[in-house]
Amino acid sequence: MAIVLMILLISLLLGSVPIFIALNLAVLCTMMIFTDMSPMIMIQKSFGGIDKFALMSMPFFIFAANIMVAGGLSERILKWTRSLIGSTKGGLAYTTELACMVFGALSGSSPATVIAMGKMLYPELVKQKYPKGFALGLIASSGSVALLIPPSITLIIYATATGTSVGELFMAGIGAGIVYGLATMVYIFFYARKHELAVDERSSMGEILKNTKEAVWSLLVPIIILGGIYSGVFTPTEAAGVSAVYAIFVGMFIYKEIDLKKLYKICVDSAVTCAQVLVLVTGAQAFGWFLTVARVPQTVTESIIQNIHSPILFLLIINVILLIVGMFMEGIAAIIILAPLFYPIAMKMGIDPVHLGIIMVANLSIGNFTPPFGLNLFVANSVTGVSISKIIPAVMIFVLVSVGGLLAITYIPDISLLLPRLIYH
Repeated sequence: MAIVLMILLISLLLGSVPIFIALNLAVLCTMMIFTDMSPMIMIQKSFGGIDKFALMSMPFFIFAANIMVAGGLSERILKWTRSLIGSTKGGLAYTTELACMVFGALSGSSPATVIAMGKMLYPELVKQKYPKGFALGLIASSGSVALLIPPSITLIIYATATGTSVGELFMAGIGAGIVYGLATMVYIFFYARKHELAVDERSSMGEILKNTKEAVWSLLVPIIILGGIYSGVFTPTEAAGVSAVYAIFVGMFIYKEIDLKKLYKICVDSAVTCAQVLVLVTGAQAFGWFLTVARVPQTVTESIIQNIHSPILFLLIINVILLIVGMFMEGIAAIIILAPLFYPIAMKMGIDPVHLGIIMVANLSIGNFTPPFGLNLFVANSVTGVSISKIIPAVMIFVLVSVGGLLAITYIPDISLLLPRLIYH
């Protein structure tokens, strides 16, 4: 039964069938062949999968992110970061990475970060005569950090799939996101010195203060979200609602870049995005349920535990699997399908579920810009106008650099777990 299920799923995916249809159709066909269960059970499991409290925060975070992109918050963050570090050697490259980290904390979306930052920064990188390959690789890769830095939609999906605390995952994502971003910054440091990259004119204290004043409304978003969760003022779901209301206020009344007509369009776009994610979740929940019926998680768990006794080796295997999966599958779909398989094994090996979640999301962050089908490659193509065939060679060094950050996150658990332990235990 399990073999037929997987063959059907892989065949449908290779046939370019949409993922949510492939998941549901594989389950339905296998049920009809091997069991006498009513298809109504699959429907109940599908919709039961989205009837979870943790998922309530997702529509608000998506809505808030879209408001921030349209409301001018990204532009002000860019000006602020550039005034702070633009005058160092390779300063515009540092600005790109840091701006993506900050904007990732606002949007929680990797493609949105590439779009928002790439449109403004790629022309500037070319203008300052940065090597084109370096600029392309940097733009395509830097946005991936948004999957780790809270509020991350992918972390919310992992929490839903495994029952792990969203708050703890968010806190863990701070340390992991910083280390992930620092790996790229270390590479920029050596690259800038080797290639004598251009520098911006040093900003005056007046310019820095002016840009800080303009950006402070944007920078308050992650402070409100994480500060509110940390202090116990509100839950992650309530934090999502507060961030959406705050973003509307800033976009409409402070920066005044959103009117009612634009707000309506943002609402529609956010609803479409949310529906796309949730319909995928329903299919994956049905698939995960049927995997359990076919005893796949139990069989895989028993097999791995009998043959692999080292958590270090197990984590290495997870990294290899996820890096390969990330080349072909979008992060949310991969989390929903694979988290129920890895989670019980990790628990038996004594691996913290929060640490496991961060490792999985870090892998899929890299998958976002790994050839051949990393989503950010196609987003960077649309933003820069450069062909995919030229972007792919440019990102390969950034893939290797990010894998270095991934290994640090994997084998130094305190990078992820220090904050959750301090706050929640």
